[in-house]
Amino acid sequence: MNVNDLIGFWNIYVAGIVLVAIIGCAVFLWSQGGATYTIGKTTGHSWDETLEEYNNPLPKWWSWLFYITVVFALGYLVYFPGLGSFPGLGGWSSGKQWQAEQDAAPNFQKYLNEDIPALAKNSAALDSGKRLFNTYCIQCHAVDGKGSKGFPNLTDGDWLYGGEPAQIEESIRNGRNGVMTPNAYLGDDTIRDLANYVRAFSGLSTDSASANRGRAAYARDDVICKTCHGPDLKGSLAQGGDFPFQGAPNLTDDTWLYGSDEATVIETITNGRSNTMPTWGKFLGEDKVHLLAAYVYSLSNK
Repeated sequence: MNVNDLIGFWNIYVAGIVLVAIIGCAVFLWSQGGATYTIGKTTGHSWDETLEEYNNPLPKWWSWLFYITVVFALGYLVYFPGLGSFPGLGGWSSGKQWQAEQDAAPNFQKYLNEDIPALAKNSAALDSGKRLFNTYCIQCHAVDGKGSKGFPNLTDGDWLYGGEPAQIEESIRNGRNGVMTPNAYLGDDTIRDLANYVRAFSGLSTDSASANRGRAAYARDDVICKTCHGPDLKGSLAQGGDFPFQGAPNLTDDTWLYGSDEATVIETITNGRSNTMPTWGKFLGEDKVHLLAAYVYSLSNK
């Protein structure tokens, strides 16, 4: 017996088993329709003392549901491949299905060489970018991009690491690690004064005497806040050079990542903060990172 004969034998063998099993189910159902039942009496089997098996026939509607499954199975095998080498009348195959899905998939590569500001105005590109955002970003930044406590709002134009296209792309590609060092060593009184000093820049109600003491404390050599936030409190972006990579917030605006009430600001200064933006470059690839950056850029540049 050659290989082709062997393959033909197994095709017939498999097809035969499938058909026998389906037809066997139909025959069994038919045979049960003519069985003798003693309605209302048990078969004598019992479990757990009171659980008994009655000798009642299946309801007709239930039996017909089983018949429908048999008909469906036979129709399915006529239309789709399932009987050995028979391809089915529908012409479906897993290879064709895979190719169709590949053809329908978005082509992210075609956007790779376009500028991000231009992509931010391309509706088709933004639709693809939004799908990526909804898949990978909304867990932290929310479906509208406005974030939540500890996760930046991407729609307001206030950026820790820069909102230029290349900076956004860098943040997505390589991630960010933001660290605010703890300052418990300063003591409760000084920390409270610093909190009031910082809050005053946002127009919040503060203790003016405490805020004035905080201004003096901020300038002290043992207070390291100005190392990251700068002598004018405008954050690392405003200082230029290597400072933008620190991600130190601007303390003179009204944007707060963790909250602006006095207790929260005191907690931030005392215990510090640590937050991580995961890296997506290797996982998504350059084409998706580029398109995702364009969508994020569009959220604050409409």
